[in-house]
Amino acid sequence: MERTLRDWRAILVFVGPALLVYALVVLVPIVWSLGYTVYEGSPIAGFKFVGGDNFARLVQDPTFWKALWFGTKYALIVSVGQVVFGLLLALLYAFFLKKSSALVRTLVFLPVVLPTVAVAQLFVKIFAIAPQYGLVNSLLQAAGLEGAVQAWLGQGSTAFWVIALMDIWKAMGFYAILLYTGLVDIPEETLEAARLDGAQGWTLARFVVLPLLAPITVASLIFSLNGTLKVFDSIVALTNGGPGTATTPLTLYMYKTSFSYGEYGYGSTLAFALALQCLLVTLLVFWRSRRSGA
Repeated sequence: MERTLRDWRAILVFVGPALLVYALVVLVPIVWSLGYTVYEGSPIAGFKFVGGDNFARLVQDPTFWKALWFGTKYALIVSVGQVVFGLLLALLYAFFLKKSSALVRTLVFLPVVLPTVAVAQLFVKIFAIAPQYGLVNSLLQAAGLEGAVQAWLGQGSTAFWVIALMDIWKAMGFYAILLYTGLVDIPEETLEAARLDGAQGWTLARFVVLPLLAPITVASLIFSLNGTLKVFDSIVALTNGGPGTATTPLTLYMYKTSFSYGEYGYGSTLAFALALQCLLVTLLVFWRSRRSGA
C-alpha cells in the first residue's frame, strides 16, 4: 500500500480524474466568477471593465448590509437551533430510547428528505391568515387571543421566525443522526467508569459525554453555519425575500442582481462577499474550538 501511495503514476490514475472533475465543476467557475467582479454588464449587453467600482458600490449599498445582517442573524439562530435540538434528540436516542429508537429516528429524519417546497407550503398553511385562518391563528382564536392573530408571513419580524422555525424543524433530524453516531462511538467502559464515580444525568452529560462529543459537535456547527449562510430555497419557497427585502439573504440578493437585473459583475461581487463570510465564520469556529480544546 505504501509503495502505491508513493507512486505518482498510481496517484495520477486514481486521483487525477476526480481532481479534473472537481477543477472543472468547482474551481473554474470560482475563478471565472472572480473575474466578473471587475466588470459590469451581462452576456447579452456586453461587459465593461470597471476595476474596483463593484467593491466600492458594495460598501455603499444599504441593501447589501441589510442582507448581510439578515443572513448572519438567521445563520446564528438556525445553526444553534439545529445543533442543540439535534444534540438533545441524539441524547434521547442513546440514553433513553436506546434500541427502541429506530422508529423515532426515522420519523424525525423524515422532514430532511422532504422537498423544501413541500415543507414551505405546509408552513404557509399553518401560519395562514387568508382566505381562512391556518392552524396557529385558529388556535389563538380558539384560546381567546384575537389580538395575537396576525399575518405571520406578511411582516418581516414574524416572517423571520417562521423561516427559522421551519429550517430548524426540517434539519434537526439530520444533526440528530450525525451526533448520535458520535454518541454510540463513546466506549461503554468510559461511561460505566464515570457512573461508578457518581456521575449521573446532567453531570455525566456535561463532564463526560459532551467533551467526548466536541469534535463532531464542532463539525456539525460548521456544516450548519455554512448551509444556513447560503440559504436560498427555503426563503424563495416561503417568502421570496419579502415583505419587501425584509427576509432577503445575500444568496437571494445575488441571484436577483445577476439573473433578474442582468448585473453579472455586481452579482459576482456579492458572491465573493458571501464566500468570504463563510470562510471567516469557519475559521472563527475552528479557532474557538482549538482554544477550548475541542
